[in-house]
Amino acid sequence: MANYKQRVINFLENEWANYVSRFSRWDPADGAGRVRKQGYAEFRDMLAHIVAWWEEGMPIIMALAEDREYARKKYDYDAFNAEAVAKYKTMPEVQFYNHFEKTRQKAVADLKSIYKDTYEENQRMRAWINGIFIAHAREHLVALSRFLTLDTLENEWSTYLQRFDALENKTEFLNRAGFARFEDLLAHIIGWWKEGMQVTQQTLANPNYAYTEPNVDEFNAELVERYRNSSSAEVRQAFESARLELIHFVQDLPASAFENPTVEHWLAADIVEHYDDHYIK
Repeated sequence: MANYKQRVINFLENEWANYVSRFSRWDPADGAGRVRKQGYAEFRDMLAHIVAWWEEGMPIIMALAEDREYARKKYDYDAFNAEAVAKYKTMPEVQFYNHFEKTRQKAVADLKSIYKDTYEENQRMRAWINGIFIAHAREHLVALSRFLTLDTLENEWSTYLQRFDALENKTEFLNRAGFARFEDLLAHIIGWWKEGMQVTQQTLANPNYAYTEPNVDEFNAELVERYRNSSSAEVRQAFESARLELIHFVQDLPASAFENPTVEHWLAADIVEHYDDHYIK
């Protein structure tokens, strides 16, 4: 697991550096559908939104790192996002993509200049960094990478148990998640991880493989029942074992697996999107 500063830089030098080229691998109709699900008419509109938040956040991050004052704002997020799209709408395409890349490169250089302890200690700065670079990558997932898959397993799911234990109102969280016990939620997560690995293996082995989707409610109930008589410690250990197994599984996948829409869908849904579905602050 990389330290926090290196993790952020890795996001910019891996996830975001290849974001545009990964998206371009999809059939145009597929890509357009993915963008529409994000609420944008075109891919570059979504990029405009992303780059606008980088431009907004980086001066604040640098001011916090250097202990300087900066203007505090209350954001109307819908208005900000609409303005971002409008701002870049008329920019020639080549110029726009060059601007996106130059903004990314400048963010890398600026973040590398910050002393690492500041990253760890300044919660406001971490909130901005998480928001515009890390969580934003999960939020606008339109072409899954091995990097984001492994980062979510190694840096997000890895602390899931500890973050639940630290919650003040565990019952409220479980009620929102729709589970009676934390162990039931873990059983649900473990079961879908294993289902996803099986589907991935079958898909890569047989191009004609067609998954038969179960009744989701019944399947979820079966997953919970599998661990009904297991102790909390046993379920937690099963969760951690499954997480480590999944890391090795993803590491061993061929690069072409991430270009297979079925495999990409399962990995994105099981690992990245499922994390945000059951997010613990």
